[in-house]
Amino acid sequence: MKLLRFGPRGQEKPGILDEDGQVRDLSSVVSDISGSALSDEGLEKIRSTDLSTLPVVQVDRYGPCVGQVGKFICIGLNYSDHAAESGMEVPPEPVIFAKATSAICGPNDNIEIPRGSSATDWEVELGVIIGKETKYVDEANALDHVAGYCVINDISERDFQIKRSGQWVKGKSADTFGPIGPWLVTRDEVIDPQAMSMYLEVNGKRVQDGSTATMVYGVAHVVSYLSQFMSLQPGDVISTGTPPGVGMGQKPEPVYLKPGDKMELGIEGLGVQRQGVVQG
Repeated sequence: MKLLRFGPRGQEKPGILDEDGQVRDLSSVVSDISGSALSDEGLEKIRSTDLSTLPVVQVDRYGPCVGQVGKFICIGLNYSDHAAESGMEVPPEPVIFAKATSAICGPNDNIEIPRGSSATDWEVELGVIIGKETKYVDEANALDHVAGYCVINDISERDFQIKRSGQWVKGKSADTFGPIGPWLVTRDEVIDPQAMSMYLEVNGKRVQDGSTATMVYGVAHVVSYLSQFMSLQPGDVISTGTPPGVGMGQKPEPVYLKPGDKMELGIEGLGVQRQGVVQG
């Protein structure tokens, strides 16, 4: 299933993409794509619904594909070739940092460059959405705790992240720095999360062209690893790292986003995001 949320910011309704590519309103089935709706039981309730009985809607705006996110957790330097372009070594364990949930926005919303920014960057990433409480789960069972997957653009302000004397979170959490969607693709439709091609283009130029196959720490390992340090709850979002080609790594010198730029990014089977860049 491809689950989604649509409508004005803060007033999103739950929806589903049917076999004909039409959006159906799920409001009569679930209150939101969040919490218990992401459990195995909640997803089965949606799956057993006769979609032909649900109203077709015309979507003006897609919201983030999951609502009421409790934690937005990210894994850093999780592609060896991206670590190399960043001038950093692959870490012996996953690097964990967080983005503020206030950074979350819709997949096609404008990206706002923060005031004082000179190094706002892009990162296409595979997003993992947790479906049930996860604590001390082993790697063999970790994927059973995943509700589904999505596209994330982990927008980053590199000077804030690296040069401003603190943890990475301050360079990762500005408003609009977390586009999520367009839809949550349930785990039964993702045969292998470690075999998905991904790309990102800026102004029509392809700058990232990679695959989840080159992750250092795969999804099952990441979910298990995180659950040793904190419990994960339904609707928590994990952003799993990016392949090479970010602005910071461009040659002969870095290239960063500026007002008027356009981005397009996607992951095989998970949909496409398109964002304009504006001054915040």
